[in-house]
Amino acid sequence: MSQLMDAPQARARTLSRHRWAAILAVLVLGVLSLGLTGPAAAEPSGVGDSSSTPKFLKLTLDSVSPNTVTTSSDSVVTITGTVTNIGDRMVDDIEIRTQRAGAITDPRGLRSALRLDQSSYPVATPFVDVANRLGPGQRKQFTLRVGVRAGSKGTPGSAPVTASLDIPGPGVYPLLLNVNGTPAYGGQARLDDARFLLPVLGLPSPAGDSDQKSAQSVSAPTDAPVATTMLWPLADRPRLVAGIPGSVNGKALLTDDELAGELATGGRLDQLLGALESAVHPDSAGTSANVASALCLAVDPDLLLTVSDMTNGYRVLASPSDPDGPTRDGTGTDAAKAWLNRLRALAPTMCTVSLPFAQVDLSALAAVHDSALTSRAISSPTDLVDQILSMRSVHGVSLPESGSIDSDAATMLGQHGFTSAVLADNAVAPAGTTGTSSSSGSSTHSATTVSASSSTATPATVRLPGPTPPAAPSNGTSTPDPGMKVSTFDIWPATALAAVGSNPPTPAFTPENVRYDVAKDSRTARLQDALGAMSWTALSPQPNRPRSQLLMPPQQWSANRDEAATLLTQLQTLVHSGLATPRSFQDLLAVQADSHPYEVSHPSGASSGAVPDSFVAPIQQQAGRITDLTNTLVEVPQQEPTPQTFVTPLRDDLVRTLSLSDRTSTGSQADTAAQRRLDQTTTALDGLFRSVTVLPPGGVYTLASEQSPLLLVARNELPVAARIRFKIGVPSGTDITDIGEQTIPAEGTRSFQIPTKVSDSRSLTIPISITTPDGIALGNATSVKVRSNAYGSALAIITACAGALLFLLAGRRLWRRFRGQPDPADEGLDPGKRRRLNRYLRARTRVLQRQETP
Repeated sequence: MSQLMDAPQARARTLSRHRWAAILAVLVLGVLSLGLTGPAAAEPSGVGDSSSTPKFLKLTLDSVSPNTVTTSSDSVVTITGTVTNIGDRMVDDIEIRTQRAGAITDPRGLRSALRLDQSSYPVATPFVDVANRLGPGQRKQFTLRVGVRAGSKGTPGSAPVTASLDIPGPGVYPLLLNVNGTPAYGGQARLDDARFLLPVLGLPSPAGDSDQKSAQSVSAPTDAPVATTMLWPLADRPRLVAGIPGSVNGKALLTDDELAGELATGGRLDQLLGALESAVHPDSAGTSANVASALCLAVDPDLLLTVSDMTNGYRVLASPSDPDGPTRDGTGTDAAKAWLNRLRALAPTMCTVSLPFAQVDLSALAAVHDSALTSRAISSPTDLVDQILSMRSVHGVSLPESGSIDSDAATMLGQHGFTSAVLADNAVAPAGTTGTSSSSGSSTHSATTVSASSSTATPATVRLPGPTPPAAPSNGTSTPDPGMKVSTFDIWPATALAAVGSNPPTPAFTPENVRYDVAKDSRTARLQDALGAMSWTALSPQPNRPRSQLLMPPQQWSANRDEAATLLTQLQTLVHSGLATPRSFQDLLAVQADSHPYEVSHPSGASSGAVPDSFVAPIQQQAGRITDLTNTLVEVPQQEPTPQTFVTPLRDDLVRTLSLSDRTSTGSQADTAAQRRLDQTTTALDGLFRSVTVLPPGGVYTLASEQSPLLLVARNELPVAARIRFKIGVPSGTDITDIGEQTIPAEGTRSFQIPTKVSDSRSLTIPISITTPDGIALGNATSVKVRSNAYGSALAIITACAGALLFLLAGRRLWRRFRGQPDPADEGLDPGKRRRLNRYLRARTRVLQRQETP
């Protein structure tokens, strides 16, 4: 009986084991499915941001037409793009739709809205099929036609409209392209997206009939146009090899030949200059003259200096990392001549201002505390621009590359005669509030419409306190501190303009919580963002914001000609539509400053893009050495190079070491370039200080007498005359006269006689070196071996004793003669012979006298 019962129990246990095995298999497959699908398994409405990296599909925005909607533009927005399979598996059922968020009502939304998840874009069009399947590496282009308003039909004969964005009125609207697909081993999900801004200056008529457009179009209010100024930068990273002093006929040596390509047709600088030429000359682009008056050319004097050197022929390092290696001829001489001639023709016809030399970090420059270096970096640039371009530029205004300065830099600018500066609006704050956290960029935007900030915006022009308030007059009335005026620019358009081009940086003044890698966005999307940012102030008048706008692209801008022309066209469109009025840069600087006191406020992100403090002390030391060398050199009339011409390139190298160029990029490239430049300058100065030296005489130098001079020869290998002093170690018992300051001719030698007095006869070793008049060592110290033949005090005693003995003997003889006593020394001499000898001597004396008488 037990055996009969055991069989069913065994079968039950077997079935139970099979059931658990099946459940376990299902769980394993489920886990594997989750692991394989990755982000594709995420819900479409999940929270995310634009910084996430796609795993399966990459969506790229190719074009948006029209890029700005106006009352006269097409009522249908045509969006083209490309979907690329970047994964390792097939993706099926690929479809795209367009989504829209509400109009941006706070300037911070120009940046933060581009990080919102797709759930914050509530207005959505239906999905449009793009491809049934894309394999790894395959791509597919698509075109979407969406109406601006409900019922938009577009121009007659155009492709049908798939949906509408249902835009209610003028404004700047964030748009999102959402691509869905089904990866192999996964479910359908949102695989990538692309965000961009669409500026709407006015709503066109939804009907395709042009006769009805004027009746149904909606224009933006034009009762408060914004006064707009735009700077147009031309700058490049430092290219000249460091450690080469000035010469008369020497060719410039560049680290590479990339600048030749940028100056040539189609290069970056050629395209930027070409776009500006088209804007300034109305015949070439239709830009009106009043729009051109809103532009001001901002030029880096280091770029002008380099291009000017290139026009005379130049050399290029075969390897930029090997400054002592072989070189080759540069290829950009003709391109440099053509580009510089174009700039010389354009600059006098428009506003032109100088940038700080080589985009120097003004705060680091102030920390160095070297007046000559500071003068070269911020005072000389205007003279360089005026000299090279043969014109008169705007003087007395500083445009720091970082958009911010610290209090020491503000004091430095004031002490060097600067009356104005252009800074980011978050780089200044009301006096007494710099210790509190700034509200700029601090709000979190989670709704479809960005909420307005309650804080008051920074005025267009503020005043910083002067370095030293003037004393009160004797009559008791106080004189206001003139200080320095600061024209502020809006950081949000500046951030968007910086993202335009091939090398998009994120400026240091951009708040930390809205910083992300904009290089992941397509160039078209970044250009759209800039167009929206340029238009926002004109479209969004607010009581707490000034009706003023200064558009500030980055100094080393990588926009091409088409992108630059599009931005200039946008400025033209704003003016022609009555939303903006052009204002010259000079008029901006003349704006009355706000009555409330302000002070500098270093943005939180400024430190990350600044020159490290570790460079300050070495640069300060080398700058002092350059000053010492300059004080040593002598200017000879009609002789080149002059001392200033000779040492100025070395100062330029130190300024370039403090450059902010490339510091917004990741990695250590900027630090490596700065350290290499500093090392090269230090090595060059070491060589220059060794070039003036005293020559070792060789062998043993013998002094023939007690006061024989010491003969020395000094050599000057520099092409400039130098002043020196001899520093001689004086041994005991030796007196060596200091001959004072002496001059050695350029590339020559000179002998010197050093008065020397040695009191005894011996062999000496005298250490000898030369210094600057201020006591700075020059050349290599040497020593002279000297043998003296002087007997010193012993010879003097012997001579004195001999003289005394001679005097005594002569006195004794005279004394005996006067007394008529024969001298014992004459004993043995015959008296007759003595008389004859005396007569002979007297006769000879008479004969000699007669011969002398005429």
